[in-house]
Amino acid sequence: MQAEVESDLILDEGGAGEALDPQVLQRKIEALLFVAGEALSLKDLARLTRCAETEVAAALQRIDESFSGRGIVLREIAGGYRFATAAEARDVVEAYLLPPKTSLSPAAMETLAIVAYLQPVTKAEIEQLRGVNVDGVIKTLAERRLLAEAGRKDVVGRPILYKTSDEFLESFGLRSLNDLPPLEEQADGEGLPLTLPLLQSPPAAEPAEAEPAAEPEC
Repeated sequence: MQAEVESDLILDEGGAGEALDPQVLQRKIEALLFVAGEALSLKDLARLTRCAETEVAAALQRIDESFSGRGIVLREIAGGYRFATAAEARDVVEAYLLPPKTSLSPAAMETLAIVAYLQPVTKAEIEQLRGVNVDGVIKTLAERRLLAEAGRKDVVGRPILYKTSDEFLESFGLRSLNDLPPLEEQADGEGLPLTLPLLQSPPAAEPAEAEPAAEPEC
């Protein structure tokens, strides 16, 4: 009898009894995705619901289908899943959430593209490619959580290395860095040694801040 009671308690605490019902599992995942401030991986969802990843994957498929064609959609992004507004509603959502000017400056976009394709990269390496000081741009991108520190380079002075963040992936609608458009070498060898196709797809962001004096082209 004692063993049966303990078994029931474990079942109740784990929620496994409810999670076996596909509809209950789907509702739990929908609730988690609604309150989560970041993308939740398949492993995270399985751990939180205490269900097998195969069950969670099936529930995500049902959620994706049920939200298809609606204002809110399920997106697989940055290594996980989250709810997002549909592309068709972007204009009204941005009009409500964002100030009138939402694009990053050309200097910020160029710096962000360099980091995205060459990361991890130091500030000096970025400046060598751009030919100007990037202190202000790096600060802006870090404040907007599009860039993050990735340790220090093992050279004299141990400069900070920079990488893109999960917020960067979400802003550009990328599941991973593998989804970045391919790089192409420039034929004339002038300017940047790489063609950066990322510059063609600026994210919705906060208003670009004024660049420092060292960035006169901004």
